[in-house]
Amino acid sequence: MSFQAYLDTIKAIKGKSPEDFKKLAKAKNFLVEGKLNPKVKASEITHWLNQDFGLGHGHTMAIHATFKGKTE
Repeated sequence: MSFQAYLDTIKAIKGKSPEDFKKLAKAKNFLVEGKLNPKVKASEITHWLNQDFGLGHGHTMAIHATFKGKTE
């Protein structure tokens, strides 16, 4: 599955775009000034996305990649 396919599937199933998740991550202090908080581990973010949104590992990693700035 391509990176974009992961994002498209998340949007279709959960109704949230990467920007929506960024806003939620900012509220949890996972993002600071639009960048990943260096004190937060990737596993904390993937666990949150799995527990709160039911996303699988590949989908959580795709969202995490958008937090790191990946767009394609």
